[in-house]
Amino acid sequence: MGRWIVSLDFHSIYEFFAAGPVFGWDIPGWLAFGLTSFVLALLVINALMISTALYTWFERRTLGRFQVRLGPNRWGPFGILQPIADAIKLITKEDTIPDEADRPAFTIAPVLLMVPMLLVVAVIPLGKDSFLGRLNIGVLFIVGVTSVSTIAIFVGGWASGNRYAMLGSMRGVAMLISYEVPMALAIAGVLLLVGPSLPAGSEGFADVSSLALSKIVESQVLPFLLVTPLAFLVFAAAATAEMSRTPFDQIEAESELGSGYHTEYSGAKFAVFQLAEFMAPIVTAVIITTLFLGGTRGFDPVPGQAWFALKVFAVVFLLLWVRATWPRLRIDQIMGFAWKGLFALSIFNLFLVAVEIEVFRGVGGELSVDTLWIMAAINWPVTLVSIGVLSLLARGRHSRRPEPTPSPLADMYAEAD
Repeated sequence: MGRWIVSLDFHSIYEFFAAGPVFGWDIPGWLAFGLTSFVLALLVINALMISTALYTWFERRTLGRFQVRLGPNRWGPFGILQPIADAIKLITKEDTIPDEADRPAFTIAPVLLMVPMLLVVAVIPLGKDSFLGRLNIGVLFIVGVTSVSTIAIFVGGWASGNRYAMLGSMRGVAMLISYEVPMALAIAGVLLLVGPSLPAGSEGFADVSSLALSKIVESQVLPFLLVTPLAFLVFAAAATAEMSRTPFDQIEAESELGSGYHTEYSGAKFAVFQLAEFMAPIVTAVIITTLFLGGTRGFDPVPGQAWFALKVFAVVFLLLWVRATWPRLRIDQIMGFAWKGLFALSIFNLFLVAVEIEVFRGVGGELSVDTLWIMAAINWPVTLVSIGVLSLLARGRHSRRPEPTPSPLADMYAEAD
């Protein structure tokens, strides 16, 4: 039976079912394909669900440490069973729908928000034999699928029949669309590096487009975080805004809009919304790891999947650190930061990387490791200077605090003395 040990990639699982070691007879190719897809879907969904449940506990415990409090500590050792208690509580609560709500749209909005998270993880390359990770439009797939979240947020607020939920959803749509622009431009800077960084005809990747996530991982002889740090910072900031997390969580501004677009949701529907929101940091960390941290690339004998998990955990902790320490911005500050800050930085980074590639690329169009190090040495100082200059320009006339002017009423009795 040793020869039937299966690795977790599409081709190995397909061969396992096609050879028929379990059923004892040959099965049609279409059935083997369907069984393989079902097994992989089951693995992706359950792995992501379990990871999200553990992340909710980790986030609450970590925020407790940051804010000098305990966090969950009642259910299980160190409160580890708290996600199970939360799930039982949410599922058993009454699922109410307002009389003025659009019932079909109200019901489908939570699903629209969660499904893109699962689809994104399905195309992440977790090994050289990853089937969906070799999708030749992997980057476009991620950009397109994650845009569905904008529709889900608007549908949830509009279908509720609640003015506060509607205002929250409109604010969220405006913010998400604004931050998708610098995010896409940051990815474009990565794609410029991918094109020439891997020579044509490289083994195993000659038939893969530069938009494939597998080629992006393979091209990172030097992690793109080191080569183009400005693109990383722009992408990370835009992704944080896309997740609607601090300091960009104006979609759910309690003092203004209550819970925002999901004010009217309760029970299982609210649980799905929360599941999608807590799943977002993990999915974002997975994308950042693939685009900027080399994905499964690492050092032997540690397997690539272990390196991938370690990098994802580091990014998740970084995002959580930002949430625990930064204050919430106003909506005008959030929109200004997108168009006056990140958009300008992403355009500048795109032209900078294009000029560097044109100057340093070799005869065959590839970039050597030494060339990548030279680009890193140039881009890091440029990144620091550009962020400093932009921050000074953004502050403008508000860089100095005005002198306080006492009210005339404060001296109303001065003459009497």
